This record gives sequence, C-alpha cells and structure tokens, in this order.
Amino acid sequence: MINRHIEKKQGISKLLDSLCLSPAGAIGLVFLLVAPILPFPPLNKPYFHRLLILAGIMGIGSMAFDFSSGYINIVNFGFAAFMGIGSYTSAILERRYGIPVPVTMVCGTVVAALLGVITGILSLRLRGIFAVFLTWFIGLALFGLIINLDWLTQGRQGLPVNTLFKPGTPDLVYYYVLMVIALLTWYLLKRIVRSPLGLAFQAIGQNLEAAKTSGINPALYRIINFTISCAIAGLVGAYYAHYVGIIVPDVLSTQKTVEILVLVYIGGRGSLWGGFALAFPFIYLTEMLRSTLDSLPGVNLLIYGVILIAVMIYYPGGLAQFYKYIADKVKPFLLENRLFTRDRHVPR
Repeated sequence: MINRHIEKKQGISKLLDSLCLSPAGAIGLVFLLVAPILPFPPLNKPYFHRLLILAGIMGIGSMAFDFSSGYINIVNFGFAAFMGIGSYTSAILERRYGIPVPVTMVCGTVVAALLGVITGILSLRLRGIFAVFLTWFIGLALFGLIINLDWLTQGRQGLPVNTLFKPGTPDLVYYYVLMVIALLTWYLLKRIVRSPLGLAFQAIGQNLEAAKTSGINPALYRIINFTISCAIAGLVGAYYAHYVGIIVPDVLSTQKTVEILVLVYIGGRGSLWGGFALAFPFIYLTEMLRSTLDSLPGVNLLIYGVILIAVMIYYPGGLAQFYKYIADKVKPFLLENRLFTRDRHVPR
C-alpha cells in the first residue's frame, strides 16, 4: 500500500517535471483555469474575464521579455514595438488580402522574429545601457513608421480588423485559447532554459568574457535569444489585435514596454514565471486604481516607478525570491512530517 502510494507520487512528480511545472505552479495553473467559471462575483463577470485576458497577454509578454533581460542581460526597451509589429502585420494581411486569421497570426510571429534577428545583429557590439538604447531607438522608429504610413496602417485613426472568433463569442473562449498559448510558451522557454542553449544564455548574461573563453559564441546566441523573444512578442501582439478588433499606434509605445518591465522586475528577473504570476493581480489592481483616481491621469505610472525602485533596492529578487524563501522554510517541515508518517505506518 505504501509502495503504491510512493509510486503514485513519483508518477505525478514525473508528469509535472515533463510539463516543466512545480506543484505550486500546477496549483496556480488549475486556479487560473477554474476561477473564471466559478459562480462567484466578480469572477463570473464579463468585465473580469476581459481583465484576465489582458493580464494573460501581459503575462506571456513578460515571459518573453524576461527571456532576454533575465538570461542574456539585455533589456529590450522596444519590446512593445515588436508586439505592435505582430499586431499590424496580422491585421493588414487579414484586412487587405483576406487571409485567414490563424495564418496571419503566424505571419505576424515570423515578421517579429525577423526583426528580432536584425535587432540581435545590430546589438552584437553593444553592451549594457548602449544595447538598451539601441532597442529603444528601434522601437521608436517602428512607432514612427506605423504613424506615418497612414495609407497602410490608417495612422492614429486605428485599424479595424476581424476578431479571431465570430462576433458575440464569449470572452471565456478567448481566455482559454490564450491559456493554451501561455502554457506552450512556458513549456518552450523552460525547455530551452534547461538545455545547453539555456546554459549558454546564462553564461553570457553572467559574464560575457568568461563565456567567450569557454567557447561560447555570444553573437550567435544573442541572435537566437532575440529571435525567440521577439517571435513570442509578435504572436501575443497578433492575438491582441484579433481580440480587441482594432489596433492603434499606442500599442507600440514605450509605456507598454515599461508596464511589462515592471512585471518582470517585481516578479523576479530570470524566473520566467514571476512576471506571469504577478500580471493577474497587478492588472486587476491597476484597473481599480485607474477607475478610482481617474482625475489623476498617469498616477499609475508614478506608482509603478515607486514600487519598482523599492523592489530593486530592498528585494531585487522580487516575487520569485520571496517564493523561494517561503519554500525553503516550509519544505523541511513537510519532509519531516512525511518521514514521520511513513515511519509510523511501516510494519516491523
């Protein structure tokens, strides 16, 4: 009986490990899947479902952003522009040429990935703040192009597009599709991080010169990293376009990048999951703050900055470090309790 119980636990552990999930991560995932269908307000309200979708988009974006900033130590300050390029590419192809939306979303992902390759090549000789400025300038250039090419993008008027599903489709359908994208993104990035490719990324981020002496080609790995990160940004941007049904140039703005950056740094840079987990309460509280302080526009950005500075000074590991601290405290207690129970029931 005991052996069967142990084998069952080992089977569950292997399953979770194959999905790159911890027990806490699996519980969190189940909660995100079940919460919207619980018959309790505000969980069952359409407004709350829309917030969940926006939080999911921001959360996936934070995973892609952290893949560069947390592993090769380059902050892509033009990240929102790559999301915007994915949005506009998918929207224009669908609107002008009638290509099915799933196909245009793939095209948006590919175009954003190609821009990621170009960004990676341009940033090869740059480090630190200089690489940040380069990505920022690329983002500003793309933002300017979207505004000025109004014959193609309709500029600030906004570009209306068809949604992914038929009009009137419940937001829950969009939400669960987004959760599938989130799980696949997590699985892909976590598998890469656990592979030799991920070890090379971490070596470059920790010490570029030492990585070179170990035989790692930083140029190649930077390009690979930027390509993957920007491809995910393009996919999320395309999904966003075909969820809201209209896109405006503000989707490429630096403010959107800052919001994702705040999630990553408060959630815990280099964790991948920290920004995603934080996105859901963060977006909900942000919307409450905006509705409460609507007479003070922009105050949310000020609060972002204050929280970000406080976390970077006093708790640089963010939510991920706090979770690790709690887990290290709780784990010995659980192990002792499990061993005690096992010894108690083993027949002599």
